[in-house]
Amino acid sequence: MKVVIPGGTGQVGTILNRALTADGHDVTVLTRSPRGERQVHWDGSTLGPWAAEIDGSDVVVNLAGRSVSCRYSKENLAAMMNSRVASARVVGDAIAAAARPPKAWLQMSTATIYAHRFDAANDEYNGLIGGSEHGVPDYWAYSVKIAQNWESAQEQAATPHTRKVALRSAMVMSPDRGGVFDVLSWLARLGLGGPVAGGGQYVSWVHDHDFARAIRFLIEREDLAGAVNLAAPHPLPQREFMRKLRSAWRMPFGLPATSHMAEIGAFVLRSDTELLLKSRRVVPSRLLDAGFTFQYPQWHNAAVNLATRRRSST
Repeated sequence: MKVVIPGGTGQVGTILNRALTADGHDVTVLTRSPRGERQVHWDGSTLGPWAAEIDGSDVVVNLAGRSVSCRYSKENLAAMMNSRVASARVVGDAIAAAARPPKAWLQMSTATIYAHRFDAANDEYNGLIGGSEHGVPDYWAYSVKIAQNWESAQEQAATPHTRKVALRSAMVMSPDRGGVFDVLSWLARLGLGGPVAGGGQYVSWVHDHDFARAIRFLIEREDLAGAVNLAAPHPLPQREFMRKLRSAWRMPFGLPATSHMAEIGAFVLRSDTELLLKSRRVVPSRLLDAGFTFQYPQWHNAAVNLATRRRSST
């Protein structure tokens, strides 16, 4: 099977490329800075010679978009919006122009599209789309708008012969350096991994092995299209999430942080407090209903596995 991964050089793309290549598939990555044999240059917004890679491919998994690991300034939020929408549109253009279009187009989206809530979980059937919550920063609504426009760009693409899936992914946890698990583990091992602003906000996540397995599953299941939540079935409050992460690293304590302290920490890490404070309570109902089984449905076992793998790599 030939798979094309636009934006495949980041953490998630590396995970997916590694898994699909190990399966024996022919994987080509589209990137602005090609460095390997199976990497092809594109600019993420205009058609070019790279489109020939999509013509005749079996699957496209578009992961392109500016990283959310940054301060949410107006400039960075605009770059997030433009990079996601433009890349989805141009991938759609390439598929529409292909003589032999791919059978499936899996388009990255985000669990951030759902509302900040504590009372119930958001799934694909009854989940609340965010943007109108009371008592949250105004720019959180812009993050939801980014996700909505991202998905709309795929929906509006004229690709009648290609099945389209929007991947509403939670944070993908892997032991790779620089990823979210790496950063959270660093905080936990320093004794800073306590509850933030009370720790009641929910954390949704997915183990890297389950992420790759779910992608394989969605490629194979020709009856699945539209929005699919890529998240482990048991999100948990941030205080419990960090407690179990500390346990995996054998760290007995974690200092709590107020919202103000979280803002300072996010500034130092060049990140944003939305990633810490928004309650992302997301469950993968469509995957479960289709018969997908998670190897790591619970965070405790996932965290132990990830920490063990990280130790063995150092």
